[in-house]
Amino acid sequence: MYLQEFTLPGAGWEEGYLSPVDNPEMKRTCYTSFYPFRIFPQKQLDTLRFEPVTFLYGGNGSGKTTLLNLIAERLQVKRGARYNRSAFFSDYAAACRYEALRLTDEIREQSRMITSDDVFDYLLDLRCLNDGVDQRREDLLAEYQEERYASFRMKSLDDYEKLKRNNDAKRMSGSNYVKHHVMANVPVKSNGQSAFGFFTEHIRENALYLLDEPENSLAADLQMELSQFLENAARFYHCQFIIATHSPFLLAMKHCRIYDLDAVPVQAKRWTELENVRTYFDFFNSHRADFE
Repeated sequence: MYLQEFTLPGAGWEEGYLSPVDNPEMKRTCYTSFYPFRIFPQKQLDTLRFEPVTFLYGGNGSGKTTLLNLIAERLQVKRGARYNRSAFFSDYAAACRYEALRLTDEIREQSRMITSDDVFDYLLDLRCLNDGVDQRREDLLAEYQEERYASFRMKSLDDYEKLKRNNDAKRMSGSNYVKHHVMANVPVKSNGQSAFGFFTEHIRENALYLLDEPENSLAADLQMELSQFLENAARFYHCQFIIATHSPFLLAMKHCRIYDLDAVPVQAKRWTELENVRTYFDFFNSHRADFE
């Protein structure tokens, strides 16, 4: 485990920053957003203590993604997608404190934050890549027809590549000509399978990972498979995960800590105590007879 504790600045520091007592004229009144100020004091959240796997649970606007962004900013963890920030975000993150163990430069370099936007961009890249291959395949088929029936005579070394293509067209079938000159499509998978592949491809041993709603794009069976993958990565490959999620399939992971950001004060709970999980339980329990 690398990150042990993360402490937020607190209400006193926030008010002192926004309305300096020693210089009242410096009061920051020209801004329409003070994000991420005034989110966590009202939740009475001071310090988070982490396990190898820690979940941040809560509804939209509860602050779970903001916490991940603050941790990533403070620890300088690599990330891909842009995120919501304000003129005060860097100062707020700098005022946060943390305790870490074995968080070396090498570990920091391998660590990263992964969001649903990163996964979406990956899926979009796969689709664009395959679309490009399909277009190239059509172009080559038209080229094959032209070369196969063209009369061609090599006049200089500059025509060597042209000669090779002409000979290929005359000795190959159309499908073999296309296969010979174009890369194969990326293996066709569902969005869910491709999204799951993103995590198995990008998560490596000995690193800290901040995951923002990794269940997006994953069906229930793949969420359970992802849960097992993350649990094994933490147990056997020295990874630490801090995960913002609603998914009961992830929250049911063994030997984890779950913070309920909808509760005031924020507190650690068992997964079966969470409102979202109880809603699922009550729904299926009310339809118990349908399963018998």
